[in-house]
Amino acid sequence: MINRWLICASLVLVAGCTAAPKQGGRGAGRASAVAVATVSPQRISVQRSVALAGTLISPDQAKISAQAAGVVRSVSVQLGENVQRGQELVRLDPEELQLTLQRAESALRQTEAELGMGDGDSQPLPDEQIASIRNAAANRDDARQQNQRAEQLATRGLLSGAEADTTRTKLKVSEAAYASALQTVRSLKASLEDRRASFALAQKKLNDAVIKAPVAGTVSERLVQPGEYIREDTPVVTLVALDPLKLTTAAQERYAGVLKPGMPVQFTVESYPNETFRGQIVSVSPAVDQATRTFTVEAELPNRDHRLKPGFFAKGEILTHKDEQVIAVAEDAVSTLAGVSTVFVVENGKVRPQNVAIGTHQGSLVEILDGLKGDETLASSNLSQLSAGIAVTTRVEGLAQNSVGDAPPTEQSGRRGGRRSQ
Repeated sequence: MINRWLICASLVLVAGCTAAPKQGGRGAGRASAVAVATVSPQRISVQRSVALAGTLISPDQAKISAQAAGVVRSVSVQLGENVQRGQELVRLDPEELQLTLQRAESALRQTEAELGMGDGDSQPLPDEQIASIRNAAANRDDARQQNQRAEQLATRGLLSGAEADTTRTKLKVSEAAYASALQTVRSLKASLEDRRASFALAQKKLNDAVIKAPVAGTVSERLVQPGEYIREDTPVVTLVALDPLKLTTAAQERYAGVLKPGMPVQFTVESYPNETFRGQIVSVSPAVDQATRTFTVEAELPNRDHRLKPGFFAKGEILTHKDEQVIAVAEDAVSTLAGVSTVFVVENGKVRPQNVAIGTHQGSLVEILDGLKGDETLASSNLSQLSAGIAVTTRVEGLAQNSVGDAPPTEQSGRRGGRRSQ
């Protein structure tokens, strides 16, 4: 029994050894190879840009105020209405302003009459031609002649000293009257300009009872209602210009030598997320804010259809320049772990990991800043199974290629995953 059991055990052991595959044989090599798809680097054009985020503002925003006091009779515009320059916005009750104008005109006409000015006279007469001065001058001259005669008679003893003193006194009085008349006329001439200014101001106030738009724009605020009494300098309407608008943003200090007026910008707003709007830089601040280390950039944006509104938040980019012949590879060919990006270069049927520095993404491609020459073949699938020295079989456009050591594929092995013909 014991001999028979030993014989059976020996036969089983021999059979197992015979069935075991040969170590290091060709079949083992094929089992350890990883099938991968391959790609080659491409040369592309890359548009360089600087990210921006900012707020749309109106370059011309005016808060229109009343220049005269009064009761609001009517408001002629509505919120959101487009107005042209010179269009009526608000009208005040003009009654009180008309009375003020009449009083100023009456005072002016009185002064003109005292100066002997007729209708249409722009300047008063010379001093010597004004009636009050002419009368004072005549009285002075008459008193002077009487005094001269009295002095002559007194010298010859024909007139008493008292009578001569009387003529002297009359002469002094007449001279004083002449000087007073002259001073009064000159004062009237000075007040004439003041009366004219008061009349012009009253006339302006009356005209200001109709408040008009100083610029074209859109009504963003209507601040008064009919029946209100408002004082001078009370805001009544706010106008904003909607075409063009400005986009104000802050750029980092490192772009101070890059951004210049004329560069194009493109951006989106939340109200129209699927639409891109465009404009161009119009001004760049020459100073950097020491607290934020940024500088202000302003772009001008056409807005003919008025869809964009002041206050919208915009997010986009400033297009600076375009680089040509930039190396790029498919995103599938790049493996990134812990911030380190790696590609697997296929050489002689094996892979070699190569660290690369990546840049911007463009579609399904990623820019390679450093690490590749541009003529390599890269694995683009099963990257998690690859490491240095791993043998691979490559698939390009659906054709399976064997690793080094295998014969070239035949037509029968052309389908993906096909076996090489024997």
